[in-house]
Amino acid sequence: MPAKKKTVKVLIADDQTLFREGIKDVLTGEKWIEVVGEAADGEEAVSLTKKLKPEVVLMDIKLPKLDGISATRQIKKNQPEVNVLMLSSFEDEAHVMEAIQAGANGYLSKMLPAAELVNSIRTFTSEGLMIPQQLMGKLLQGLRKMGDSNAPAQATLTKTEIRVLDLLGHGMSNKELALELGCSVKTIKNHLNSAFHKLDVTSRTEAVVKAIKLGIISSDR
Repeated sequence: MPAKKKTVKVLIADDQTLFREGIKDVLTGEKWIEVVGEAADGEEAVSLTKKLKPEVVLMDIKLPKLDGISATRQIKKNQPEVNVLMLSSFEDEAHVMEAIQAGANGYLSKMLPAAELVNSIRTFTSEGLMIPQQLMGKLLQGLRKMGDSNAPAQATLTKTEIRVLDLLGHGMSNKELALELGCSVKTIKNHLNSAFHKLDVTSRTEAVVKAIKLGIISSDR
């Protein structure tokens, strides 16, 4: 008897009831996704995340009582294993930077078609979602302005780990990285885990951001 596929538990946090219900309707149509709860404000998002233990939180950036950035920061501090995917109508450099610095694993536009949102969650849970290319440039601009004055000493990464991080910055998936480097997906995951440990990060996005801040890889894209 084949093993039952694991469902991904998702919490939706948005103050607009119609938008929240629309997202829920889209996700409920996917057998591998289970919407475990809905939050109408940031405080409720933090509370329900602690109670319901979702794998993914779809977080609106602008929420009452506690904004999405602050809610994300609290969630990642207390439950770092939870993946927070920021959904926002704001696509400027400042908002993208603020979300990533708060610990968000990804940042997507609210205007995404339903199919793209579903695919993003699938990638998010299997590999760790990268920032879409159209927003990556804005994130990199913010990193250039910040410089590395507050960056810790450069971690000792291998040449292969540095190459993997550089390619991650271009949005490559694990399969694409394996093809590019001529190795298995398992080997890529080993390189990523090693790099994450050395950089003291937990996600692909954090790893790329920190590597750029430390000057390990270039911010030019």
